[in-house]
Amino acid sequence: MLRDADNDGAHGGDRERARDGGRRPRGRRGPSRRPTGTFLLVLLLPALLPALLLGTAPPASAHAVLRATDPADGTVLRTAPRHVTLAFTESVGLLTDSFRVYDPANRRLRTGPAGHAAGRSDTARVTLPARLATGTYTVAWRVVSADSHPVSGALTFSVGKRTAAPAALPPDRTENGATTALHTIARYLAYLSLALLLGTAAFVAYCRPPTTVHLRAPALAAAVTLVASTLAVYLLRAPYEEAASPTTAFSLSALTHTATTRPGRLLLLRLALLLLAAVAVALLGTRRVHLPRRATLAAATALAVALALTWSASDHASAGVQVPAAIVSSTLHLLAMAAWLGGLAALLWTLRRTPETAAAPPARVPARFSRLAFTSVVVLVVTGVYQSWRGLGSWQALTGTTYGRTLLAKLAVVTALLLAAACSRTWTARLTRPTGAAVRARVPEPAMGPPLPELPPEPPPDPPLRLLRRSVLLEAVAAALVLALTTLLTSTVPGRAATESAPAVPFAATGVQTASVITIPFDTGAPGGHGKVQITLDPGRVGTDSLQAVVYGPDGGLATVPELRVTLTLPAQRLGPLDTRLTDRGGYWSTPAFTVPLPGTWTMKATVRVSDLDQVTVSAPVRVTR
Repeated sequence: MLRDADNDGAHGGDRERARDGGRRPRGRRGPSRRPTGTFLLVLLLPALLPALLLGTAPPASAHAVLRATDPADGTVLRTAPRHVTLAFTESVGLLTDSFRVYDPANRRLRTGPAGHAAGRSDTARVTLPARLATGTYTVAWRVVSADSHPVSGALTFSVGKRTAAPAALPPDRTENGATTALHTIARYLAYLSLALLLGTAAFVAYCRPPTTVHLRAPALAAAVTLVASTLAVYLLRAPYEEAASPTTAFSLSALTHTATTRPGRLLLLRLALLLLAAVAVALLGTRRVHLPRRATLAAATALAVALALTWSASDHASAGVQVPAAIVSSTLHLLAMAAWLGGLAALLWTLRRTPETAAAPPARVPARFSRLAFTSVVVLVVTGVYQSWRGLGSWQALTGTTYGRTLLAKLAVVTALLLAAACSRTWTARLTRPTGAAVRARVPEPAMGPPLPELPPEPPPDPPLRLLRRSVLLEAVAAALVLALTTLLTSTVPGRAATESAPAVPFAATGVQTASVITIPFDTGAPGGHGKVQITLDPGRVGTDSLQAVVYGPDGGLATVPELRVTLTLPAQRLGPLDTRLTDRGGYWSTPAFTVPLPGTWTMKATVRVSDLDQVTVSAPVRVTR
């Protein structure tokens, strides 16, 4: 039978007072049951971090990147096209309203159903009406990338000639603020509760604390939170994809649509696994079913791996390069994270329930957890390096993309976490080291002669258990921040995709050579001074090209700026900068003829001035072929 920690602590205190002659040394008081301010901060941190996520999360969670379009964005066509085709960097799923096409008068056109071109899962296509009037058309699109995150955008093309943009642009549906906020919170709580649940189980199985009664309530709370957050993510899945209001989550069409998608099926599988685990725990608790310890551990390990797969099979690992290896790496990374960070919370709770005078429980349990944490860190480092390489693709993406900068922040917090863990290992070694009284007790009395004089008691230092609690507390704070940054990383465009330029690629269905389309985000640092500039280099070959540029504001709609300058530089040949001499055409900027003399990877720099005082220069690579 496992004994309650409070009773063990009471007996431990009596034995300590007996050894000290019934007197407690000064400065060594029993553990206070009143939570300290720092401990309360740790308890409130999981509730405060969603606010941090909402304040720092990017406005759109686009992971598939648009590579090319047919017609190319901003081009003027002699005859009306029959289709609009989009090519992405990975496979995409289509929604019931993936394409919305508006005519020059800003009236929505009736189009055919959206589909994939020529059976390719990385393309999306919609059929246009047979006759299109002369003027500029706007296409707003929204699809779901292979890693389950929606991506949206807009493009324009003109038939015959360009016309001025309508006064009222099509409504932007990049995201719904309430839906995105609730979805982000639910995903963070799912990560947190999974870490606590699996980490507590690993802590009990490997570290074998003398009692587990105090861990039942946190484990039950983590399980309930995991079920509730999974249900919330499932309900919000359809509104999140459609950029709709959260009130549409309970509609029958939304629920059935989510059940037909891969992320929805994985969420249902997660709920089924949790239900199966609850039934198994209930049967084992009533002792109607008895399993050997090894069989129980094997079943629990299989369940943990299956739960982790419901995450890795629906996030970044499910798309891109080396998918099988990435899913294995992501699963191991998630399990190691749960064992370390969740076990850390269980250790912290155990130390809070252990008196400072106790010797056996804190000495044995932290030592075992130290070995578990070391193994978890090794797995995290190996899998983290692989996943970072896979997500970044280049050193430039480490500092030049949001994904890379978020990854650097996570590495900084992990470094602080490792330093706190090193302190914990130091105090764990102090706990396992024999005290001076124990050493004197093992010295044999001489066979003859007077007894040795008793050494005076040494002044007790600050108890190692108290210092161990503080270092573990710092680890818990850093662990919660790591989970928050992990949630941000799963909602950010991977650096490999973000830095991909849009090379001229032919569409198999049309045989049309498309232009190079480069989208460069900018931020002047002033309020409302951020957005992106989309530049089309047509046809993107050596010789005479045309160049068009469109500026999008903070809300994702078209914006007008007083000045826009674009230059091209070829670093390999030390050529440039070449000024493209853009002209404001009323809503967009263009130059009809610009000569590109040599092939290669050029650096395109765009200087955007949004006011008399605020301007910024941003750059991106562009490939020019022969």
